[in-house]
Amino acid sequence: MLSLKLVKGAILQTSGFTFIKNGLTLGYPILESVLSIEPLCDEVVINVGFNNPECTEDDGTEEYLRDNLTGSKYKFIKSWWDPNIQKSGLILSQQTNIALDQCRGKACQYIQGDEVLHEDDLVNIENGIKELIDRNDLEALVYNYIHFFGNVDIYKYTRTIYRREVRTVKNGTGIRSHLDAQGFRFPDGRKPFAKLIDARIFHYGWARSEQVMAKKIKSFDKLYHGKDYESSEDWSYKKVFGLKQFKDTHPKLMAKWIEENRNDLSLDSLESDFRMKHIRMAISDYIESLTGYRIGEFKNYKLVK
Repeated sequence: MLSLKLVKGAILQTSGFTFIKNGLTLGYPILESVLSIEPLCDEVVINVGFNNPECTEDDGTEEYLRDNLTGSKYKFIKSWWDPNIQKSGLILSQQTNIALDQCRGKACQYIQGDEVLHEDDLVNIENGIKELIDRNDLEALVYNYIHFFGNVDIYKYTRTIYRREVRTVKNGTGIRSHLDAQGFRFPDGRKPFAKLIDARIFHYGWARSEQVMAKKIKSFDKLYHGKDYESSEDWSYKKVFGLKQFKDTHPKLMAKWIEENRNDLSLDSLESDFRMKHIRMAISDYIESLTGYRIGEFKNYKLVK
C-alpha cells in the first residue's frame, strides 16, 4: 500500500477529496464512496454543502458522515452553496476545487458522492498513483466507467454517456475541476496528460428509486438552469438506447446500499423510448465494438502511454 502513517512532518503521498450536499435526502452512497478511496489515502478531505452562509442548515449529511468517519485521516469542510452561481453546473466544480485546495498529498484521489471504487482494482490504482507521482510527464489518471441506470443490474453504455474520465490528479500543477465537475483541466483550458489505468468507477447516480431520482433531477435542474427554474415534466425511468444487463460483481462496500435501494425494474419492464437518432448511435457503437474507437468522443484529457 502507498499509504503512510500520519505523523508530524510526514510527506503525504495521496489525498482523497470529495464534496456532497443533501446526500441523505437525495439517496447518495456518499459514505461508501469515501470508504472506497480510504485505503489509498493518507487523508480524505470532505466538503459538505449547506443551504445558508452560516453553514448551519443541511439535511443531516454532515452529522451522518462525522459519526461514521472518525479519526484524524478525515478532514471536514463546511461550504455554502451560493444560489447566485447555481447555473451551468459551475457550483459543482467550485465545490470540488474547495476540497482540492485543502489536499496536501503529492497525488489527489477524487470521488463523487455517487461513485465507488471496486476493491479488486485498488492494486492497479496504487500502481497508477505511484507512476503518476514518479513521472514528470504525467498529470492525471483516467478510469473506465460503469454507469448504472434504473437499478444496479442494468448499465448504460453508448456514445451519449462518457466511458472514461480523470479521477486522480497530480497536486501542485494548478489543475482545476472543470465546468460541472465531470473532469479536470488547467485554468487556460489545457487538457491534462493522463494515463488510462485498468480500474473502474462504479457510478450509481441513476440507480436510485424513481421518487428519489426525480428529486435529484429537480435539484440539479436548478444548478444548470438557475435557482428559479421549475420543470413541468414528470420524470420516470425509460428504456433508453444503450442499456445492457450487468453480470459482474459490485464493490463489497455497496452491499447494504444495494439491498436498500434496489428497484423492481428490468430491461423488459421499462417503457421503450426509441428515437430515430438511436440508429446513428447504434452504428457508432458497432464501430466502437469492432475498433475500440468512439466517433466524436468528448475528452477532458490527452492520453499518453
